Amino acid sequence: MHEKKLAIIGASLFQVPLILQAKKMGLETHVFAWAANDVGEPIADHFYPISITETDEILKKCQEIGIDAICTIGSDLATITVNKVAKDLGVNCNSVECSHIATNKHQMRLAFEAHNVPSPKSILVESIDDLKGIKLEYPLIVKPTDRSGSRGINKVNNEEELIKGIEDAKNNAFEKKALVEEFATGQEYSVECVSYHGEHHMLTMTKKYTTGAPHFVETGHLEPAPEVNFTYEGIRKIVYNALDSLQIREGASHTELKVAEDGSVKIIEIGGRMGGDFIGSHLVQLSTGINFVKDVIDVAFNKEPDYTPSLHCGSAVIFMVDEKEMSRYKRVKAEHPEYIIEEKVDDLVKGELHDSSERKGYCILQSEDKAYLQDLMES
Repeated sequence: MHEKKLAIIGASLFQVPLILQAKKMGLETHVFAWAANDVGEPIADHFYPISITETDEILKKCQEIGIDAICTIGSDLATITVNKVAKDLGVNCNSVECSHIATNKHQMRLAFEAHNVPSPKSILVESIDDLKGIKLEYPLIVKPTDRSGSRGINKVNNEEELIKGIEDAKNNAFEKKALVEEFATGQEYSVECVSYHGEHHMLTMTKKYTTGAPHFVETGHLEPAPEVNFTYEGIRKIVYNALDSLQIREGASHTELKVAEDGSVKIIEIGGRMGGDFIGSHLVQLSTGINFVKDVIDVAFNKEPDYTPSLHCGSAVIFMVDEKEMSRYKRVKAEHPEYIIEEKVDDLVKGELHDSSERKGYCILQSEDKAYLQDLMES
C-alpha cells in the first residue's frame, strides 16, 4: 500500500500548519507555489515552483504524481485552483461555480440576495460615474471585489473620500473593480464551520477586534464569542443558509458578520476556506479541541471529519499594533504567562495601518478562565 499523496496549494506561513498536520498523518506532501523562499518550501516532502494560479500546470503535475487529494487553508485565491484541479482529478471538492461565487464579493452579494441572506446593499463600480443618479447615504464601505486581508477597504464619509476609496479598492483588486456598500453597524464576529457533503457544522464563533475606520484591520480575536444580543442557534441558521447560497458543500468556511445592538445580523462576506489570523489553524483547536486542519484534510480525502468538541476553553490572539495591544500582552505576561501558547513580539507599527500584512507581532493565548481572556481583550 503506497503512502497517500496530498497536494497543497500555497507555501506561505498560512499553509505551514497544513503541511505539518499532513506529515503527522503519514501523508506525502506535494506543495505548489511560486518560488519565493517561503517557510513552507523546505518542510514539504516535495516542492514545485509553480504559481498557484497556473492550474493547468499543477493539474498536469498532480496527474503525473498520482495525487490522492488536494487542499489549502487561509487563501481565497488558492481555493479556485484547488477546486478546479480536484474536479479534473475526480477527488472531493466544491464546484468550480462555488469558487467563482465565493471569491468574488459582487457575485456573493447576488447569491445572498437570491436566497434572502441578510447582508449590506452594494453596488459594483469601476468609477464614480457609475453612481450618477443614485442617492447615497454616508458613511459607506468601499472594497475590492476579490481580495482579503483588509486590503483596499475604506470607510468613506463624503464624495471626495469615495472617489479615493474607489481608486484604492480597484488598485488592490485583481479584476480592477470595486464594491460600494452600505455601512453595517454593530460588533464584528466570524463563524468557523466545516462542511461535508452539504451538511454544515458550526465549530465556534470568534469575536473580532479591529483598528476601526477607515481600514478595519484586525488587532485581535477571541473564542468563543460571548452571546450578546444573539444566540448561537440563531446565528447558525443564518450562516447555514448563506453557505448553501454560495454552494459551499465541502471543507472549511469562514463567515464574517456583524450583529447590531438590536440583534439584527448582516453577513459581510464568506470565505470557502478557514479563517486566517491563526483562527482556523490555532484558536479553534485551543478553544474546542477540534483539529480543524485535520478536518480539512479528511474532507479532501472524502472522509467525514470529527466535529465533536473535547475542550471548553477560551483562546485568543493579540496582534502587536499599538501601545494598547502591547499593554495587553505585558499584562498577561506578568499575570498569567502560562496562558501564552506562542508569541512573536516585534516593534510596534509606525504610522497608519492599511492591511493585515503590515502587523508586526502576535501572542496566542489559551485558558479555562474565559472571563479573564474577555476582560483582557476588552481592557
